Amino acid sequence: MKIDRIQITVRELTAGYEEKGVDGIEGVVAYSGKLDVRPAYQREYIYPDKDRDEVIRSVRKGFPINVMYWAKTGADRYELMDGQQRTISICRYVAAKDMDDLRPYECCYTVDNFFFYNLTSDQKEQILDYVLDIYVCDGTPSEILAWFKVINIAGKVLSSQELRNTSYTGPWLSDAKQYFSKPNCVAYRIGKDYVTGSPIRQEFLEKAIGWITARDGLESIEKYMALHQNDENASAIRLYFKRVIDWTKDVFPVYRKEMKGIEWGLLYNRFKDAELDPIALEEQIKRLMMDDDVTNKKGIYTYVLTGEEKHLSIRAFSDSMKRQIYERQSGICPMCAAEGNAKVWGITEMHADHIIPWSKGGHTTLDNGQMLCRDHNLAKGSK
Repeated sequence: MKIDRIQITVRELTAGYEEKGVDGIEGVVAYSGKLDVRPAYQREYIYPDKDRDEVIRSVRKGFPINVMYWAKTGADRYELMDGQQRTISICRYVAAKDMDDLRPYECCYTVDNFFFYNLTSDQKEQILDYVLDIYVCDGTPSEILAWFKVINIAGKVLSSQELRNTSYTGPWLSDAKQYFSKPNCVAYRIGKDYVTGSPIRQEFLEKAIGWITARDGLESIEKYMALHQNDENASAIRLYFKRVIDWTKDVFPVYRKEMKGIEWGLLYNRFKDAELDPIALEEQIKRLMMDDDVTNKKGIYTYVLTGEEKHLSIRAFSDSMKRQIYERQSGICPMCAAEGNAKVWGITEMHADHIIPWSKGGHTTLDNGQMLCRDHNLAKGSK
């Protein structure tokens, strides 16, 4: 692998800058069309405004900004490996050369209340003549991807899915990112109330692949991506994600904020063919929402389908309640006493227990509490 250092001006970088489609959804090019600013392995544009503005302030003051990395893909053709956020920030700012330029580039912005076209001619020339340092990597695709991972360790840490994307580039990933990874993408619009995370950080894509991976019985997200890397499109996972969201809305038509962030795909995989009564489920959910002993309200949705009480995090006895029950029993385990053993246990040797279990209508109250020795508590829990 060969690495060369070159220098270009902002004028050269921004020449021919174009964001194809909304927010560059169909690609971003610069450097007279010779630089692919957003290849498939790149993250989306996620720069906070304050960081974006500081790039322009540094350029205006002639301060150095970090070196950028390109990969050579052909004769006078390049892919941007590191520095996308800085590159787009510079190009978007310079794109506003006059008022008419603001229409095709709604993402143009001001820095310190000035668009680029508001600057004086000498200020504009100073920006356009600013010199950028670029390292160009010329190697095999595997060498380039390996280097991409190395240079990103020192920058903003890539998410797990962003790193996976570097290894499985191809038509499937390109199509999947159109649906799952763009600002206000289709997956976000239909799933934002049910899925947490950010599309541009690949969290919607990661969630969808995780769910469909579980459905297919595969051991990892990487395995699914490897199997589908060269598929012509990602229609299967797009349709799957939509079915998950549609099923969720049908089974639970009354929306509550607790529904966001539940593993809906895993529940869909398990219960999509079950005969479920949305009205009966809603009555059960409503009752559990009002139950003070249920501390994990989000877990109610999984519980009403699985019947697994662990998802509810039933309220435990407080230390104060344990002490009151312990003193009431004089430190004697009632089950030991029933066996003729009146041993006085230390409070730390005993466990608080519901006399009537929550599943049978019992609540976490002093009247429904007892302190059992460890052995009897374990024996009761195993029944």
